[in-house]
Amino acid sequence: MRTRLAIKIHAILERYFPERRVFLRSDNDTRFIRLRPSTQLFAFLGASAIIAWSIIATSILVMDNIGAGNFREQAKRDQRTYENRLNALSSERDKRAQEAIAAQERFSSALEQISLMQSELLASETRRRELETGIEVIQSTLRRTMSEREEARDEVEQLALSLETEGGTGVGPTADAGSDATVDFLTAALEDAAEERDTTIANAQDALLKAEEMALELDLLKDQNDQIFSQLEDAMAISVEPLDKMFRAAGLNTDSLLDTVRRGYSGQGGPLMPLSFSTRGEEPSVDAERANRILGRMDELNLYPIAAQKAPFALPVKSAFRYTSGYGMRWGRMHQGTDFAAPHGTPIYSTADGVVTHAGWLSGYGRLIKIQHAFGIETRYAHLSQIRVNVGQRVSRGERIGDMGNSGRSTGTHLHYEVRVGDKSVNPMIYIKAANNVF
Repeated sequence: MRTRLAIKIHAILERYFPERRVFLRSDNDTRFIRLRPSTQLFAFLGASAIIAWSIIATSILVMDNIGAGNFREQAKRDQRTYENRLNALSSERDKRAQEAIAAQERFSSALEQISLMQSELLASETRRRELETGIEVIQSTLRRTMSEREEARDEVEQLALSLETEGGTGVGPTADAGSDATVDFLTAALEDAAEERDTTIANAQDALLKAEEMALELDLLKDQNDQIFSQLEDAMAISVEPLDKMFRAAGLNTDSLLDTVRRGYSGQGGPLMPLSFSTRGEEPSVDAERANRILGRMDELNLYPIAAQKAPFALPVKSAFRYTSGYGMRWGRMHQGTDFAAPHGTPIYSTADGVVTHAGWLSGYGRLIKIQHAFGIETRYAHLSQIRVNVGQRVSRGERIGDMGNSGRSTGTHLHYEVRVGDKSVNPMIYIKAANNVF
């Protein structure tokens, strides 16, 4: 069976590759090489394989060159797009920085205006009280003067009746002499009474004029106080509302937040005490209520900046950087922070006041710093190249705590920044974006 198959194969090969002989002749001898069909087949297949490989390799090289050219063009386009995006982000960041500076200047200007208005308000309130006291004194003097005038008038009438009675009953020279003396006395008394009456009337008229002038001045002062109150209320609204909006945008309860800060900064003492208008046991006036409301808002205005220093509203990187990864799902896993990429050794800063609770190596974080802030907030700074703080150290907002690096499970130099509230991660950009229009 095998012989027949071999014979058939040999016959087929003979048809396409007949046996050939290659003669090699020399001066003395002639030799030949016999090329069998199988040998020719193997040679043909080898040559075909080499030619096919050459064609395929050449095609691949040509296609690679064409593809490389397209890839380079695409890379250039991507690079231009990336550079344009970086320029746009840089311009946006500069714009936001300018807006923050302008907002800070407006905030400082509002505080100065509030301070001036507060001084004017206190001076106006003191002047109003002095005017009220002066009017009360003038009214008391006027009532006393009117009472004295009535008493003098009654005394004159009684003297006149006494004169008439004595003039009708007296007789003889003695009576006439007594009557003359009495008349002289009564005349002098009447003149004194008339002079005192005229003086009293003049004083009363002057007091009335003075009272009218002081009442007019008091009305003008009330109008001025109303304008000052309105300006103060507007200034408070302009100053407090952006801060309140910032904290609410970050998901913080402003009432409990301010109560926490107030408890932490509750010391009081003399000689200067917190400002408030006393009602002295009486029903508070409208102006007193407005003044106390404004003073309450001023107290909030003092507490908000303290609270802002204790919450992570600042950026951890002040140098040029780019965002390389945000908060959320990434590669099928939850990325619990935001990544900031910059050159190796870029300074890293604390985003709020707090206490360092960890400063060392931790698993995939590499060199890690944990800072515990107020209101149950914790921030984490990972993949650092150097740590510049110690556990238990108190740090302030904007204080340098480390350098950017590539330690731990990291693909390149960057900062992994986390914000946690009650050991639950939240998006750090919520705090950063909330403060964009304020700081």
